[in-house]
Amino acid sequence: MFITADSLAGYKLNSLDGDIGKVREFYFDDHKWVVRYLVADTGTWLTDRQVLISPHALVSVNKNTEHIIIDLTKKQIEGSPSLDTHKPVSRQYESEYYGFYGWPVYWGGPNMWGPYAYPRFEPSRNGWRESTRDIETWDPHLRSTADVIDHAIQALDGAIGNVKGLVIDDETWAIRYLIVDTGNWWPGKKILVAPQWIERVSWNESKVFVNLTREAIKQSPEFTGESLLTRDYETRLHGHYNRHGYWVERPAGEASVR
Repeated sequence: MFITADSLAGYKLNSLDGDIGKVREFYFDDHKWVVRYLVADTGTWLTDRQVLISPHALVSVNKNTEHIIIDLTKKQIEGSPSLDTHKPVSRQYESEYYGFYGWPVYWGGPNMWGPYAYPRFEPSRNGWRESTRDIETWDPHLRSTADVIDHAIQALDGAIGNVKGLVIDDETWAIRYLIVDTGNWWPGKKILVAPQWIERVSWNESKVFVNLTREAIKQSPEFTGESLLTRDYETRLHGHYNRHGYWVERPAGEASVR
């Protein structure tokens, strides 16, 4: 299921033994464009720390009732490593956090979730530690989903608009698309840009550089809302740019476009 990051803000968080608050925002890594943590607004509970929930603990998202079920108790969350409010999430903290819950670290392998393609891995005793040996690692920088909003999108031949939202896949928690408002260049239109089409992001300049031309973007299928995001629409979108879809297995040795 697809859902936008801004529409998830305010969803209630139901733990195994009661509500713990609401969704405030998300942290994602800017290497693989995957949501790594949900940041909870806990109200008067645990007010002196950031409360981070990994997608490993997220059971389901209910759009009708606007709540997310979490497979953790309040005691577990309260006993997890503390992170002071407004402090960045360090790799040392993440190692302690993942170790506390016994989850495989997402940076310990070549896949979206380390050695696995999906979160909610159920580890056998010490199994995940052994599986992360001698495989690719990376050092992503965690960003708030709010950080990228309003960044300018730069095509190969000029500016095309600004980022106005993010589309999340709640099965893998990957950011599948950036929603781009084309502003004065193509008034009243929104288009989607996949992270695989991004060349680089200049966080200092607040710009996202994509390896697409303005004309190709102008001729791409328009985005009018989440209901449009069917596999047929995605196939037409990727076909328009002559790019593989994320759901298509690539031939051996073929790298994804970055």
